[in-house]
Amino acid sequence: MTSPHVCIIGAGCSGITTAKRLKEFGVSYDQFELSDEVGGNWYFRNPNGRSAVYESLHIDTSTRRLEFEDFPAPADYPDFPHHTLIHDYFKAYVDHFGLRDAITFSTGVDRAARADGGGWDVTLSTGETRRYTDLVVANGHHWKPRLPDWPGEFAGELIHSHAYVNPFEPVEMRGKRVVVVGMGNSAMDLASELSFPWMASKLHVSARRGVWVLPKYRNGVAADKVMAPPDIPKEVALAASRALIRDLVGSMSGYGLPEPDHEPLAAHPSVSADFLTKAGSGDIHVIAAIERFDGHTVHLVDGTSVEADVVVAATGYDMGFPFFDDDEADLHPDSDHRYPLFKRMVKPGVDHLFFLGLAQSSPTIVNLAEQQSKLLARLLTGSYALPPVDEQVRTTAADEAFHLEQYYASPRHTIQIDFGRYVVDLLAEIEAGEARSAAAAACV
Repeated sequence: MTSPHVCIIGAGCSGITTAKRLKEFGVSYDQFELSDEVGGNWYFRNPNGRSAVYESLHIDTSTRRLEFEDFPAPADYPDFPHHTLIHDYFKAYVDHFGLRDAITFSTGVDRAARADGGGWDVTLSTGETRRYTDLVVANGHHWKPRLPDWPGEFAGELIHSHAYVNPFEPVEMRGKRVVVVGMGNSAMDLASELSFPWMASKLHVSARRGVWVLPKYRNGVAADKVMAPPDIPKEVALAASRALIRDLVGSMSGYGLPEPDHEPLAAHPSVSADFLTKAGSGDIHVIAAIERFDGHTVHLVDGTSVEADVVVAATGYDMGFPFFDDDEADLHPDSDHRYPLFKRMVKPGVDHLFFLGLAQSSPTIVNLAEQQSKLLARLLTGSYALPPVDEQVRTTAADEAFHLEQYYASPRHTIQIDFGRYVVDLLAEIEAGEARSAAAAACV
């Protein structure tokens, strides 16, 4: 058996925890980071242009939910840290475990192609091509903005929320008529910030549908700390959680918002400490979805219109793997933004390729790859064996049905998982894979 020599693409939270695990298991690897520092999406003003962090951002996951297992966050961190603290935490993690010297900074992967005879030929931004036995993709999925193609011409400034830094950069919004498009977490944060009377002269939020806005706290405790544990049957936990949410926030129309057309938790949670109060105070005005533009006039699907100087589209992101050739159809998401993976890690039938952190996880994605790396390290060192490809396909379909059944159909939800239940299942799969490996060794 050839000793593995792994290429890790990216040094965000998923890449660095994967590197730490491979180092522990004695697996040889090289790690490439397009930027000049670790942190990925949590590196404010990241020179690689791929960070979605804005100046006022605080994470929506509580500290104790997002910290790595063997590297607790500092005790004085608040429940919901500012992005600068999250970035400091990642840098401290890298330095504590001695991972920095193995990262090649300011170097991207331009192309990764399946090599004849197995493995991967990786071409770097320096022009050099290297051969690896295995490829780990940890490039994140919040860097390729999805911007709707609205008909007409808008005479004002139109930006995606990815470009938003603060109310004055890249667009001056003080005194302007602003439309924020979307009802996800970024949209609610930006709308709450821009809706102060001394900021935007008028703040509209354009929504295709109503959503349930969840509080960050329940009875003085960070809400994600009191989530139902994964040993409670899913349908029982879901019913109880939905009842609790209705009791906590009541009717959305009571805040002047449209009523959702779905149950609580049938969408990725929209969490905000401010949005409901700002809407109820009349600072935020929710309007229908955009139909078309005509100068400064924004026409809506319900036949009404508003005037705007700035439109901020908080309309999400597409998965993207620009280093894979365009004609490698099995390596790219399909037209419905679906990308089925065995245990959200392995593309069935594609050998020696692993995706770490490629999920929309509730309540946290920060330490998802830490859990996934437990399987990866054992696979690379031979103590874990994957099931046959046909079994991987069947299991993947069953897993997706289980995790996605509560959500309405949307590109936003194609890679959604419940973190707690996912981890329980992943650990069970690791145990099963170790048994497969041991049985195969015994036969030999």
